[in-house]
Amino acid sequence: MTVTTFHLVILLSFALFSNIPLGYLRQGAAKRSAKWMLYVHLSIPFLYLLRNYYNFSWRVIPFTLSCAIVGQLVGGRLRRRMERA
Repeated sequence: MTVTTFHLVILLSFALFSNIPLGYLRQGAAKRSAKWMLYVHLSIPFLYLLRNYYNFSWRVIPFTLSCAIVGQLVGGRLRRRMERA
């Protein structure tokens, strides 16, 4: 695995795993409230900084966005499951 591939794995993993707790919190907030918007967008500045730190171009943004969305969905699903139990 090259250094660039390793850095991409780190970036995408961060996008996914940082959004799981944010999705969990988002699920408990009122839809489109200030808290809801905060939880949806909180990871973006950190993803931007990490992407620039590793010198990735804008072409990786769709992949990081996809991982962030999946993390949000997983976190929301976990919250719903915990509330049902």
